[in-house]
Amino acid sequence: MVYQRAPTVVGVPNFNATEDAAALRAAMKGFGTDEQAIIDILTTRSNAQRQAIAKAFTHEYGRDIIEDLKSELGGHFEDVIVALMMPPEEYLCKELNKCMEGLGTDEDTLVEILCTRTKPEIAAIVQAYERMYDRPLAEHMCSETSGDFRRLLTLIVTSVRQGARDEEAGVDPEKAREDAQALFDAGEAKWGTDEEVFNRILAHESFSQLQQIFEEYKNISGRTIEQAIKAEIDGELKDALSAIVECVENAGAWFAQRLRSAMQGAGTEDQTLVRIVVSRSEVDLGNIKAEYERLFDKTLLSDLSGETSGDYKRALVALLGPV
Repeated sequence: MVYQRAPTVVGVPNFNATEDAAALRAAMKGFGTDEQAIIDILTTRSNAQRQAIAKAFTHEYGRDIIEDLKSELGGHFEDVIVALMMPPEEYLCKELNKCMEGLGTDEDTLVEILCTRTKPEIAAIVQAYERMYDRPLAEHMCSETSGDFRRLLTLIVTSVRQGARDEEAGVDPEKAREDAQALFDAGEAKWGTDEEVFNRILAHESFSQLQQIFEEYKNISGRTIEQAIKAEIDGELKDALSAIVECVENAGAWFAQRLRSAMQGAGTEDQTLVRIVVSRSEVDLGNIKAEYERLFDKTLLSDLSGETSGDYKRALVALLGPV
């Protein structure tokens, strides 16, 4: 099954950056802020269009649009709007940095960002991170994680530099058979598990190649790679490898489950909600909505609406696109 990505934000035709910049300036100037105008403009433009608006804003008014927005908005609504205004890879770098800074590391966020992206997406993040924080992402991650989990994440961010096969390279069926056999030999076929082999193959290959490997694995083993990982591996490494497998097979379902757990229980993980809705809106938020309803028999819209309020809710709901 080929995963056809369904974005909910695709930008607008007949786009005019200068007009949008003027409308946003008017929405922030004078007494009170027109939050609805800000939502209407920024949730329907593509990220490339938003970057053009930011440029036009500086050109026309000599001001930084993000700084102006921050001074007018607050709370989680501000988080959504500022996230929308950043280039995608820079926003994800900021989230990665935040989850590693300070006391303790948020491993779930590391997995969510690094184990679910394609090779070109990871390459953009790696470049942006070094530019923004003046240190390589791999080095920062190594100081915050350990063991096989650290080795897997490091392989993911360094393999893009070593010419790992990307989606455009097509699928190599022969190599897929060899890798599937290597995975079987490293796990189910022996006493104990050679995590190194799982790390190497799952970090290095493109999503389309991995899909082929997982098919071959089923032929060899009689069960899915997912079942094997759950039986053979535990802890953070199991979560990370499972995320890769699930995103290869159906990324929409993986993100739907992540959103669901962010809204379950006491309190809402707003940062996770904002990050997934914003960062997937131009990728596959349509798929995530469909999978959410299939898995939980409730719409993402209804659950999001129940967990959020005010302008924050209106901005997230607008990004979900038409019902």
